[in-house]
Amino acid sequence: MLKYCNYCKEYKPLAGFQRRTGRKSGPLSRRGACRDCRHHKNQAAADKSAPDRPQAEKTAPRALPVSMERRQLTTKGGRAQLNPDDAAALRPNRNGMIRLRGKTDKGRRWNQEIDPELAVTLVKEHMAVVVNRSTIRRLYTNREFRRYIMMRDKYTCYFCGNYGDTLDHLLPRAKGGHTTPVNCVCACNECNQSKADRDVDEFIRESVRLT
Repeated sequence: MLKYCNYCKEYKPLAGFQRRTGRKSGPLSRRGACRDCRHHKNQAAADKSAPDRPQAEKTAPRALPVSMERRQLTTKGGRAQLNPDDAAALRPNRNGMIRLRGKTDKGRRWNQEIDPELAVTLVKEHMAVVVNRSTIRRLYTNREFRRYIMMRDKYTCYFCGNYGDTLDHLLPRAKGGHTTPVNCVCACNECNQSKADRDVDEFIRESVRLT
């Protein structure tokens, strides 16, 4: 069904006219200006209400706030694209914790909540990556991590240079060290047992004194 527009003097589809409330469907239930004419009329009224602005400024798109610009640059498909190595982006959840996700050696998924300080350490020491602002993902299973350290250090003991096939923490776990690529090295069984829970510097000094 068509309706005559009083402004552009053309017949246009009835759906292009604004409905009058409380009227039955039909030509008389729609207003006299089509959608295009209403748009041009509203644009002219907006330009007239700001006569002091130059024409270029009227037609130029309005600049977005800095926060909106940053959001547009950092979003893709509606999700924020965070740097997976940026630990500063983490924010605790309502429980004050960070969720850690990972997999077992058999491929079963698990998750737990950890302290924000531990989460930051795991990300900074390349044991986990940031998934979103309150979640990180562990990169290695226990078996994969051991194999990675052995291959990285070429099965060579960090302390004596002999063949090694065990993991040792440079900063012992008893003193706050964590199982991360930065804090773990390959060690032979003898050095691993001799070092025990001593710091690296203390162990090296003791070894030099004994030799």
